[in-house]
Amino acid sequence: MDVKIAPDWKALLSPEFEQPYFVQLTDFVRNEYGARTVYPAGRNIFRAFDHCPFEKLKVVVIGQDPYHGPGQANGLCFSVNEGVPLPPSLQNIFQEVRNDTEAPYPANGNLDRWAEQGVLLLNAVLTVRAHEATSHAGRGWERFTDAVVRTIAEHKTGIVYMLWGAYAQRKGAIVDPARNCILKAVHPSPLSAHRGFLGCRHFSQANQYLAQAGQQPILW
Repeated sequence: MDVKIAPDWKALLSPEFEQPYFVQLTDFVRNEYGARTVYPAGRNIFRAFDHCPFEKLKVVVIGQDPYHGPGQANGLCFSVNEGVPLPPSLQNIFQEVRNDTEAPYPANGNLDRWAEQGVLLLNAVLTVRAHEATSHAGRGWERFTDAVVRTIAEHKTGIVYMLWGAYAQRKGAIVDPARNCILKAVHPSPLSAHRGFLGCRHFSQANQYLAQAGQQPILW
């Protein structure tokens, strides 16, 4: 199956694209886009991979599913396009970045700038119906993104995994903490951020780990 995804990722993940579950997933997603409003735009489904080639990968951030409000989801977890109001979780992320690293509060919520430095902003589910959170869960995306995490774990060491919330932590459980940097905290949602996300200092810890490994830190 010809899936439009960055070439180095495609080479690594091509066995998944031939699996029966992925063929069924593709049919489901195609029908959904044809029948109703689905986010993100079809061209952005694999944007996280396109903006963060495998060879540049340094950091993995795992979200759950895309924003389901109009104009929000852009294919990168937690990210929104320029001009879109910042969702509460992203506000908390930026607050922690500022408090942790003294970086200025960003002018917009587009996280392309992170992805292009080697941060894979991966949602566990890559599509969603408008106004229906988790509406594409259980259709096969989770199996695909499990394969993504497994592929990274098998082919790369020295990666920083930012696992915010129980869902992300379960998804990252296969990663060897002796060969990578595993950073865990509660989810940055307003419901939980004050119970340990704010003050977690993950962004400075990530950069310290990368610097010690001789890699360029991320400009958060």
